[in-house]
Formats: sequence, C-alpha cells, structure tokens
Amino acid sequence: MGTFSVPIEIGNPDGTRYESVNAMVDTGASYTVIPATLLQELRVPAHDRVAFIMADGSQILRDVGRTWIRVGEKSEITLVVFGNDDAEALLGAYALQGLLLAVDTPNEQLVPVPGLLK
Repeated sequence: MGTFSVPIEIGNPDGTRYESVNAMVDTGASYTVIPATLLQELRVPAHDRVAFIMADGSQILRDVGRTWIRVGEKSEITLVVFGNDDAEALLGAYALQGLLLAVDTPNEQLVPVPGLLK
C-alpha cells in the first residue's frame, strides 16, 4: 500500500480546543500516534500503558489516552498513543473506523464509508 499524509486536528478532551497536525495514514497501526508534548499541551490524560509491536519486531510501551480527533467535517473521540516528539504523527485504523473513513490509495485520500452492522 502507498502512504500519504492528511491534515487532522487533535482536540482536548472536552472538544473546546484543537491543534492541526499532518498525519501519515497507516492502516497497519492500531491507534493514532500523536507527539506526547502536543497531547500534554491539550491536557489529554493517559489512562493506560500499552505494549506495541514495531515494524522491526521490537516491543515498546507507550501511554494511551482518549480525546477528540477531527478529519475534515468528521469528528469523534478516539484512542491516541503518546508518541515520541520527533516522530511523525500517524492516523491509525481505530480512528479511521470510528470516523467511518476508508483509504482510497490510488487517489491518496480518505473517503466516507457506511458503517457495518452484521
């Protein structure tokens, strides 16, 4: 799959303040990763510390919290990982599913999709 970035906004937990970031769309990542400093500035509390497997097979521990994310006109509360401050933000599968967005790889864009109830 090709990769591309999209502008997203990360909000504080009560949804009254948002900050813009460019995030790499990564459907292979479980959750959205945002630099820890930005999440701390937005006063997003960490509620858990979770183990993640990296692409090279190594395992790391990261803090996880919940807050608002906005992509275009769609917004939702989602899980976010407190990432390294020098790492690129990632938009992961959990947030994409919550926002009912899918990846249109050839056109390098996100497209709305209907929810599934089976």
